[in-house]
Amino acid sequence: MRLRFLRAPHVALLCCSLLAGPSLLGAQTPRDTVIGTPTVPLAPGRVAPSVRGIAIDERIAQDAGVRVGDTLRIAAEAGTTGEPVVVDALVRRSADPSEVARSEYRVRLHLDHLQRLTNAIDRVDRFAVAVRPEAGPSAVDSLLAGVNHVAFGFRAHASRDVAVESSRTFQVVDRFHRAIGGITIVASAVFLLCILLLKVEERRRAVAALRLAGLSRRTVALSVIAEAAVVAVLGSGVGAAIGWVATLAVNAHYQRVFRTPLTFALLTPRIALFAVSLSLVLGIVAGALAAWRLVRTPPLTLLGR
Repeated sequence: MRLRFLRAPHVALLCCSLLAGPSLLGAQTPRDTVIGTPTVPLAPGRVAPSVRGIAIDERIAQDAGVRVGDTLRIAAEAGTTGEPVVVDALVRRSADPSEVARSEYRVRLHLDHLQRLTNAIDRVDRFAVAVRPEAGPSAVDSLLAGVNHVAFGFRAHASRDVAVESSRTFQVVDRFHRAIGGITIVASAVFLLCILLLKVEERRRAVAALRLAGLSRRTVALSVIAEAAVVAVLGSGVGAAIGWVATLAVNAHYQRVFRTPLTFALLTPRIALFAVSLSLVLGIVAGALAAWRLVRTPPLTLLGR
């Protein structure tokens, strides 16, 4: 099968190496998965084959029906014939939030092949340098300072700084979610208090009879608080179950839409425990307010006399 892919030079420059992972100075970013057997990079003095091998995005294979071993034509400019290449491997993108909304395809070539194809010898837009894990943050900082001191025309950045800059949108979304969560908590607390007050109003005569029979205010208050706590815990448990089902549905939908293994919604035991604990606290507070309103009223007043 022969398929032609015409790519602009700046798109091809993003994929300058078949074997190098997308890391910058400092901590490494998630690596893409290579499916297949990529061609070994050329060693000094080794002659390049007449038909070069490339690695393509797995989404190209899905959308165009391309398989490993197929022959394609690739060009740096639209409208040109291009040159034949062989698909040596498929690349499955990693779970990187900064790339989840990007819908363009990617093609990875050997550096010498990319330079010849785009007529950009000894020119790159950016390159990545990985450091050893045992080097530590201080070694990364000194390397950055050394590169920026001696080099001119570009800047070196640690991957953690790049991650912060590319995560501005996600930070805004996180604040938005926190605001929605705060409003939901306040609304649920008010709703629970209203329910308890209505339940108390329905039991005015029963509570008055118990009080006249010798039941203390403390016992009545504790019974109302216990009931509120049970309602809050049961409600939070049902909510956690609904949330877990919702996370499964959200992840299944958006992972299929964006074709990424990224987890969009997450419900951890820590989140569930926090929700149950917060519900318990809110239930106790609401029960205490309702009980205080109930026990401070004289029994005869509760009976309507």
